[in-house]
Amino acid sequence: MRMLPASQALEENRLRCFIKSNFWIFLFMGKPVSTASGPLSGTISVPGDKSISHRALMLGAVAVGQTRIHGLLEGEDVLATATALGAMGVRVEKDANAIWVVDGVGLGGLAQPGQELDMGNSGTAARLLMGLVGGHEITATFVGDKSLSGRPMKRVSDPLTQMGISFENEKNDYCLPLTIHGTGQPIPISYTLPVASAQVKSAVMLAGLSTPGITTVIEPRATRDHTEKMLVALGANIKINDMENGSREISLTGQPELTAIEITVPADISSAAFPIVAALVVPGSKITLKNVGLNPLRTGLIDSLLEMGGNIEITNQHLEAGEEVGDIMVSASALKGINVPPSRAPSMIDEYPVLAMAAAMATGTTRMEGVGELRVKESDRLSAVEAGLKSCGVAVRSGDDWMEIDGSGGDGVPGGATIKTHLDHRIAMAFLVLGLVGKKPIGVDDGSPIDTSFPGFTRLMNGLGANMSRD
Repeated sequence: MRMLPASQALEENRLRCFIKSNFWIFLFMGKPVSTASGPLSGTISVPGDKSISHRALMLGAVAVGQTRIHGLLEGEDVLATATALGAMGVRVEKDANAIWVVDGVGLGGLAQPGQELDMGNSGTAARLLMGLVGGHEITATFVGDKSLSGRPMKRVSDPLTQMGISFENEKNDYCLPLTIHGTGQPIPISYTLPVASAQVKSAVMLAGLSTPGITTVIEPRATRDHTEKMLVALGANIKINDMENGSREISLTGQPELTAIEITVPADISSAAFPIVAALVVPGSKITLKNVGLNPLRTGLIDSLLEMGGNIEITNQHLEAGEEVGDIMVSASALKGINVPPSRAPSMIDEYPVLAMAAAMATGTTRMEGVGELRVKESDRLSAVEAGLKSCGVAVRSGDDWMEIDGSGGDGVPGGATIKTHLDHRIAMAFLVLGLVGKKPIGVDDGSPIDTSFPGFTRLMNGLGANMSRD
């Protein structure tokens, strides 16, 4: 049985992306473009959940035994995690049946890496791995691309420093490149998150695995709980207390023996968001998405679209390794503007860009509040969405943590613009969706970042009947 090392898979994936990108550049001599299409129809499966894929690899690495992962997302972000784990002595390979196999080294078993850990564009990989590495007596230097190197890591380094883990970099700004000095026995702490963040929560919990006591994280609002669910499935002792004020307390008992399991990664709700919105706004459309992860802490977009009048039905609901999964049927709908409350932000923080595209087609004004976190994602997503919508002829306003969009009442948008994506995959995909209802084509300046999370995006969309020029 032929096994494909994660490092080789990453290089082959990058080569594939390079060849595809250059082929279309030479063919069209332009940028990725989306134009108005007829109705979308069909049944599809989107790639595996990126958040769960990262966690399956990391927790499989420190479990005892062999973790087999079905449906792992093979985007660049996740492959970067696999390669980094390989550099620390973990055997991570894909077998002939496309199942990823992780031979766990046990808690505390990660080895000193002989190279920098390149996180590419993935903030999730960087922040979570810092927590995992911090619980080992090793030193590792994290690097990333230009976009990731400008994103803040201090929100992770602050609590990890309290646990006895130290950091250093040349500029003393806690941005990548950043060197972490781990410890074999971190100090158990009780940490209250200043801002709700699943990445920071998870980093503290992953470091807490190595502590000789109980590590507690208190989040102001519940965020995605994939880390907690997977840790429990592998045998960790976790207690969760929902507080009367809406906050949540998670306590983890350190130094458990994690036992490897079989993991099936559901389809990513964040990736499903793009065809869902496309089907809602393109007249006459009707599509079905199979086996989508429906974790209640990730479905804020569905709640918002239903509130806007979206025709969305969920069927075949069931559990996969503790995660809610189901099929989503979507039909074109007349949407109306709504107020999206700040309390919904943790459950849809990655979906606001594509929600903005739905808002641009709705009747009335949509206001999104409590979205300041979008300013420190892969790009300043609020600014990128605002600038892009304005260039497409959509009226939009924003502040530090809010945005308002005046919809067209279902009459399409003027379009005719090339959007600056700032190397942000979600900005690129969102505006390619909007182009399907543009009176003039809408292009993006760079489609290559899409492969970090949604390989084959335009091919899948075109299979439904969309008109996107590049895959």
